[in-house]
Order: sequence, then C-alpha cells, then structure tokens
Amino acid sequence: MSIKIDKFVLSIIVIIIMAYFFPEWGIERSAIPLDTISAIGISFIFFFYGLKLSPTQLKAGLKNWKLHVLVQGSTFLLFPLLVLLMRPFLQNEAQETIWLAFFFLAALPSTVSSSVVMVSMAKGNIPAAIFNASISGIIGILITPLWMGLFIDNTQTDFDFTDIYLKLIIQIIVPVIVGLFLQRYWGGFARKHSSKLTLFDKSIILLIIYKSFAASFYNDMFSVVSLIDLLFLFAGVLVLFVVVYTLIGVLAKALRLNTKDQITAQFCGTKKSLVHGTVFSKILFGNMATLGIMLLPLMLFHATQILIISVLASKKAND
Repeated sequence: MSIKIDKFVLSIIVIIIMAYFFPEWGIERSAIPLDTISAIGISFIFFFYGLKLSPTQLKAGLKNWKLHVLVQGSTFLLFPLLVLLMRPFLQNEAQETIWLAFFFLAALPSTVSSSVVMVSMAKGNIPAAIFNASISGIIGILITPLWMGLFIDNTQTDFDFTDIYLKLIIQIIVPVIVGLFLQRYWGGFARKHSSKLTLFDKSIILLIIYKSFAASFYNDMFSVVSLIDLLFLFAGVLVLFVVVYTLIGVLAKALRLNTKDQITAQFCGTKKSLVHGTVFSKILFGNMATLGIMLLPLMLFHATQILIISVLASKKAND
C-alpha cells in the first residue's frame, strides 16, 4: 500500500518557508493589505459553506443521536478535558503558551471535507459524517470561544466577548445565513464546483498561515521553540490523536454502534478543522506576536491526522 503525501500539507510547508525568508510581506506595515484580503476571504469561505450545506442531508442525520452525541462530545469535551489534565504540570511562561496552543487545538470543531472523504473511503456512514462534520462547525462558532475565554486572558491579548462574537457574527454567521438563503438559486452551482471552491478555501487558509508565521518570524518569536520542542510537539499531537481515537472506539462499542457508525465516530471525532483554526486564531488572538506558535500544534495535528486516517481508511476499505 503506497502512502501519498497530502498536497495541502506540502503547501503549508512551502508557505512557512516563504514566511521565513520574506516575513516583511506579512507584517502590519506591509504595503500588501493581507488583513483585509484574508477577512474578505474568510467571509466567502463561510458563504460558500452555507451554499453547499444541504438541509436534506442534515435532517436525515438527526435520527442517529447516539453517534452524534459521541462525535460532538469527543470533539468539544473529550479533547479539551484531556489537554486540561496536563495544565497542573506547567512550570513556566513558555510551557503556558505551548499548552494554550494545544488547548486551542482541542477546543476546535471537526473538519468537513476530509471527514466525509475518509468516511466514504472506509465505507462508513456517509450521511452521518456529513451531518456531524457540518453541525460541528456551527457548534464550534459558539463553543470554541467559550473554552478559550477561560484561559486566554492570561495571554498578551485583550479578550472581549462582545468584540469576539461581533467578529464571528460578521465574518462567519452572516455569510453562512446568506449562503443558506441563496442556496435554492446557487446551491447546485456551488456543489458542482465544490473542488474549485475548496481550492479557494485552501488559498485563504495558506494566506492566513503565511501572515501568522511571517509576523512571528519577523518578531523572532520562534527563538523559544527548539528542534527538541518541535519533536515534543509532534509527540504530543500523536499521543493526543491515538488516545482520542482509542477512547472513541471503546465508547462506540459500549454504545453498541454498528461497524459503519464506529468508523464514522472515530474518523469524525478525531478531526480538527484547520479552516476554523486559522479563522478563529485571527479573531481570538488578533495580532499576537505568538500567533504562529499558537497554530503549530494544529498544523502538526492536521498533517498527522490526514496521514494516519488515510492509512486506516485504505485498510478498512480493503477489509
């Protein structure tokens, strides 16, 4: 069985290298208005999300409540609680920042596209995957800032729920609602050109990642992260993934879910959305100098989950 390296993961690596060599393009004083471009791009991402979100598929998925509770509970409770267990062991400010980055990863919703694709490949419950991945993004708009609000005031940013939710409403909720209203006119077009819209989504994500890392490189924030630290970060996301995947499998069997639902629970419940992560990081953390570090565990987790789930999906498809 051959393992293909995800092109998007390679693109992230390339964009981080660009940020390292050309950080001046991503700072606030840059002549290129990356903040404005990314803000408009974020709104379009969620507008297209609303266009593609099928009410019929969501209604069909409502009946399988045990599976939904397991997936959403894993996404928004199991992940954060596991990371919270490590908080008492923090010893300095650098560890606090890295822990907060892990907690941000843990508080994020699941991703839509890769969840559904991998569940389909592994012959899982596709309608349930679509429902859970879609509803997770909506729940995350409310839950992720609430989780982060418990600890973010310890950082160097001003955390204001009013400002946070105002930005979430303007940049995310309003575009989704507009997309839902216009779905009857443009929904078919959006689904037909879904691959092109996904390319647009990824382009905006890469832009946000570039700006985040460019600012961090420009301010020399990664001087506190050594190669050993990066290896520990990778080990941390790997352990987190394996523990959550295993626990979901145990809980799925305890709930007597069938094989298809078990696959869906484990594949959807272990995902974390890079789309929401990059968007939320920009809104929650603003122009924090450590923004690039805050995204590191998420990007390592994204690459790890894609690789492992791809292998598992291929294996299950051949069973």
